[in-house]
Amino acid sequence: MRKSVKNDNEVMDLAGKVDSENLPEHIAIIMDGNGRWARKKLLSRIKGHEKGIDAVRAVVEACREIGIKYLTLYAFSIENWQRPASEVNALMRLLKNYLLKERENLLKNEIQLRAIGDLYHLPDNVRETLFQIIEDTKSGDKMNLILALSYGSRREIVNAALLIARDIREGKLKEEDVTPEVFSRYLTTSPFPDPDLLIRTSGELRLSNFLLWQLAYTELYITPTLWPDFTKEDLIKAIQDYQKRERRFGMTSDQISGLYAKR
Repeated sequence: MRKSVKNDNEVMDLAGKVDSENLPEHIAIIMDGNGRWARKKLLSRIKGHEKGIDAVRAVVEACREIGIKYLTLYAFSIENWQRPASEVNALMRLLKNYLLKERENLLKNEIQLRAIGDLYHLPDNVRETLFQIIEDTKSGDKMNLILALSYGSRREIVNAALLIARDIREGKLKEEDVTPEVFSRYLTTSPFPDPDLLIRTSGELRLSNFLLWQLAYTELYITPTLWPDFTKEDLIKAIQDYQKRERRFGMTSDQISGLYAKR
């Protein structure tokens, strides 16, 4: 059955139901399902990726409107380099075109573009465009849009461990001073808070090597909706679901209630 599409007024009516005092500060999204969307419609996988960009625009716009401070999108994993060269090349072209087309919108909406991952693995022209727009938008203070590109969490964690080992060897850090908080400072995500909410589209029940350290206490929201069909309304539903949950971080409900009472 085809999902009904609501107009912008109806979507913003839904947005009014979001508790502005209990928003997730940081939302991360595994954007999955472009290929399946295309296959269902007898289109090429690239057409699915092109349609997925429309969903990216809608979600970035909605997060900015609602007041989300950080949005991380899993755009291209380290494992995605193993896909057919024709698909990888097309994805890199789509990425560059997206960056160029969205530059003005990012500036107008005061959104700062950031990126994590093995960025030097990207083609030179894509990396140069990415770095230029990161520089152009660095004064944006309304929202951070973080693209995970050529990203793999296991590699990120190993690299952090190697950096810590180097600093211990060079006398910059003592072994006994290595805590989870210190370790986090060696990750590429160190400038950002850990995600409060992870959304995964297409119904898959796995993390796919995405933010494994950072998602330790993140609330998970899995939807069967394929990414190209994901709308502002779907985002709002995910936030509403998040707002019904009690985040305990390993504590009891009574302990959490006590902490809030002391504020």
